[in-house]
Amino acid sequence: MTSPSASHGTPPVSIGVWLRSWLYLFAFLVWTVGTAIICLPTLLTPDGALWAVRLWTGGVAVLARAIVGISCRIEGREHLPSGACIIAAQHQSSFETYRLFTALSHPIFILKRELIWIPIIGWYMTRAGFVSIDRGAGAGAMRKMLRKAQAALDAGHQVVVFPEGTRVLPGESRPYRPGIAALYSHCAVPVIPMALNSGVFWGKTRILKIPGEIVFRFLPALPRGLEKDEMLATLRARLEAAEL
Repeated sequence: MTSPSASHGTPPVSIGVWLRSWLYLFAFLVWTVGTAIICLPTLLTPDGALWAVRLWTGGVAVLARAIVGISCRIEGREHLPSGACIIAAQHQSSFETYRLFTALSHPIFILKRELIWIPIIGWYMTRAGFVSIDRGAGAGAMRKMLRKAQAALDAGHQVVVFPEGTRVLPGESRPYRPGIAALYSHCAVPVIPMALNSGVFWGKTRILKIPGEIVFRFLPALPRGLEKDEMLATLRARLEAAEL
């Protein structure tokens, strides 16, 4: 695996890397707007909207590889069940929100409500069945999230949740939000931790993209029957032990 630095910092880069990063940004915007407009008829059905999201995210992955030299290796597929499951993934950049659509067969994301307000893109997220959560609405929002997540799991989807609730740079840590513990106890499906290193190459907010290989690593399912604190501690320990 190629890494820009052992300390996850950003070393001095050439003007070529900067130019490719800006070129990627331009291509990303053109591809996003063009796909969103051309695929508007797919909003007639949830499956159509999900197909459009897959098309868009697949194109984003192609652009990343072709323009800025960022590839992705996926490890631990043997830990993914054939049916419904919950993916408890680290979240370091926007890359995983794109690439997981081509890594998983039927992904549905749990995301903060503000994301579905993005013009046009939010329409696709809503129509495709993404589960949005209003973090300020308390227990009512949690119950609504659990109902929607269970419906997605009953339909055979993989529900993707980011336990920290936001992007966290490599080497940093934030408390896990209560949603992952509620999903674990409420939904009788495997919970699969997923470690990654995307933040090394694909910054949280920066334009600069560093060429290299991003790794997604699926880990064995968490054991069932753990109490809340024990479950959260086990999840964190496994993800941190697998840090890439």
